[in-house]
Amino acid sequence: MSKQVLVTGGSGYIGSHTCVELIQAGYEPVVVDNLSNSEIDAIRGIEKITGKPVDFNKVDCLDVPALEKIFSTHNFVAVIHFAALKAVGESVHIPLDYYRNNLGSLINLLTLMMKYDVPNIVFSSSCTVYGQADVLPVTEQTPRKPALAPYGATKQMCEDILRDSIAAYGKLKGIALRYFNPIGAHPSALIGELPRGVPNNLIPFVTQTAAGIRPMLSIFGDDYNTPDGTCIRDYIDVVDLAKAHVVAVDRMTGGRSKADYEIFNIGTGRGVSTLEIVKTFEKVNNLKLNYKIAGRRAGDIEAVWADTSYANKELGWKAERPLEETLKSAWKWQQSLG
Repeated sequence: MSKQVLVTGGSGYIGSHTCVELIQAGYEPVVVDNLSNSEIDAIRGIEKITGKPVDFNKVDCLDVPALEKIFSTHNFVAVIHFAALKAVGESVHIPLDYYRNNLGSLINLLTLMMKYDVPNIVFSSSCTVYGQADVLPVTEQTPRKPALAPYGATKQMCEDILRDSIAAYGKLKGIALRYFNPIGAHPSALIGELPRGVPNNLIPFVTQTAAGIRPMLSIFGDDYNTPDGTCIRDYIDVVDLAKAHVVAVDRMTGGRSKADYEIFNIGTGRGVSTLEIVKTFEKVNNLKLNYKIAGRRAGDIEAVWADTSYANKELGWKAERPLEETLKSAWKWQQSLG
């Protein structure tokens, strides 16, 4: 049986870590990435960690002829689809870019998967589909709320496109992994999160402030209805998250899916506040961060964390790396950048 897995966005943050785990599990990732929000250095990092060459293709998922060429020259057992624009705040300002890219790329992939008989897809979804849930933690049955930003709306729509395509065409199986907040870096410090320009995510902003690249970290809002007034999220180590994708591919290719379309929450099951992250980062790395409280940010929800019991039971997967180790790895990665 072929062990080739198409990984779109495979040189990105989560994609690169997933490629490492795929290789270590005996799969052959074939990476498609347009490098719009990632660096080719990530591919070299994957190769250094694993000692294996990576089949990399600079292709945009909106370019159907180029994408079709990849399908026609490989024999994929599954697709893992990461390639998407992903900044909540940015999506509010350039919504058409988000709808065009995030919906179009999935539609193109599903069309080619059916044409070339590729039966399995793991979709990179997000806890943003829940919006501000009425009850926490959220389970896979928690109703989706209207999205607070176009980014979240595209994830909801992509899940619907996936569900409807699987129901209609009968040739596909899919698993949507609803990520919570991926942080940290590979223990080797050879790959990690590398944002272009000003970071949209908390941890790169924390590490860049610690490194002196940014003069000050802004904490957006301290007047939320949470114990310390700052937003609460479920922060999951990126390596733990990457491993969930391998388990999802194993589940579909091994015939263990309970349904043709399944959804799993991928988090730690624990909510941590922004201020708690900052204090823990300072403590484990023996640093002081320059930070200030700023106003709330458009599109941010107050609190969300996962009930992961279904994923733990069904997938036989759970988040293992402690927050302290994850925050050490993030700082080690930042330091490796010089």
